[in-house]
Amino acid sequence: MKNIVLSIVMMTVLTEAKAFCGFYVAKAGANLYNNKSEVIIVRDGNLTTLTMSNDFKGNVKDFAMVVPVPELLRERDIKVVNRNIFDKIDAYSAPRMVEYYDENPCADKRSYEWDFGVAESVSKKNMVMLAAPSGQYHVMIEAQYTIGEYDITILSAEQSGGLESWLKDNGYSIPDNAKEVLQPYINDKLKFFVVKVNLNNVNSTGFDYLRPIQITYSSSRFMLPIRLGMANAKTFQDLVVYTFTRAGRVECTNYRTEKMPTGNNIPTFVLNQFDSFYIKTFNKQYLRNNKNTVFLEYAWNVTPSFAGVKCDPCVGDPPMYNEFVDAGVSWLTGDPNATVFFTRLHVRYSRNDFPQDLMFQATPNTENYQARYVITHPATYTDCDKGKEYLKQLEERKVDEVLEFCKLTGERTKKYEWYAVNLTKSRATDEGNSRSIKQKIIDMFDPDSNSGNTNDENYYAGAATIGGQDNNPPKSGSDAPLYLLLLPLGVMLMAFYKKLVKFKTLHL
Repeated sequence: MKNIVLSIVMMTVLTEAKAFCGFYVAKAGANLYNNKSEVIIVRDGNLTTLTMSNDFKGNVKDFAMVVPVPELLRERDIKVVNRNIFDKIDAYSAPRMVEYYDENPCADKRSYEWDFGVAESVSKKNMVMLAAPSGQYHVMIEAQYTIGEYDITILSAEQSGGLESWLKDNGYSIPDNAKEVLQPYINDKLKFFVVKVNLNNVNSTGFDYLRPIQITYSSSRFMLPIRLGMANAKTFQDLVVYTFTRAGRVECTNYRTEKMPTGNNIPTFVLNQFDSFYIKTFNKQYLRNNKNTVFLEYAWNVTPSFAGVKCDPCVGDPPMYNEFVDAGVSWLTGDPNATVFFTRLHVRYSRNDFPQDLMFQATPNTENYQARYVITHPATYTDCDKGKEYLKQLEERKVDEVLEFCKLTGERTKKYEWYAVNLTKSRATDEGNSRSIKQKIIDMFDPDSNSGNTNDENYYAGAATIGGQDNNPPKSGSDAPLYLLLLPLGVMLMAFYKKLVKFKTLHL
């Protein structure tokens, strides 16, 4: 499996940072990194269990975090869990590629074979964190616990200015606009769940990483607070949300939920660059949907006792009973046969395009879905009459595969003429080369209509890939001279002018 990494940089006052549902700052001068933004949300009635991943790298004494919560959490409501829960459900639900092999046209029989490849979920980059207690800022310390390697404080505040001052006076570098994003949570009477590392306990855990933190609380609102995470962001952030419910698919209620394209037949050259392909495909969908859409990447009934298929193809063993329980699926402890429905959502959000926290609902929709892309390898032996006919069909199929690939990623078809020899012919049909000139004009006025290219710096920031694959963003615009691009438009305007003159002459 190849890990996809989006290189996304966001700056705080003194540090690089990236956040998901909480507000992350750092002690002045600390350089902290968090490679992934992932959360697991288990929803059962009004009960929510939220597990937050910490792929933290840096000096643990500088780690701290704060998340708004709707009620005072008791010690029993807070746990630390093993990181492998995230690894398991990410790999199982990630957008995937399936390989098929054409039947040998010259043989009477040949069994089909297939292999599976998986692109792990779009990973993310860069986060930073928060601090501890004090007293004369209208900030109240309501509870304190030590759980595993973490010291935890539950705070309440009367005004954001006091909380902001307390943070700064405790040595934390916070964004200048922190007060305005803190105040709505204070107005809603939310508490602040503050975490830092207990230096005495961290070495005794036996882990070389900070384990995910899990909290359970009751609230009538099924939501994920993301506004705090945008306080220090200058560009977009990516978040993968894994949800488990008793009913069906989870959808966002205050932003549109869209499925990622699936079942598309793509060229075989994608085999070695599936990571790059999926990033570009996601970028295209993100831009096409106005940058304010939540994307569905997986939805399936994963009840442990259910013997049916839970993916197509499957790329590993599904989560087991104990892993569901560790993730917070509490209803299985009373009834191991109870339904568990798993939804994976991918959100790319920014302060301007996602001004509200994410609000969710569990729907009765139990339709199975996954983002999957199909590669079909050609037959290797074609030296027969049927083989010649097969080769003709294969060339046409390659054209379709390239067109589908370019539709998904926004790449130019001309770049892939080496793969499909008939691609040039298909481009030059009917109107000869005028078709490509027309397309260039369309691209000038509507860059997203075909190419998906854009001058949006966020697109290029998200398009970076690993393994040396397509690290340079495609150039926007066209290589043709401007007069050639405007020539067809001028011809149309001239024809319209002549008709207008003729009309006036006839009616005078």
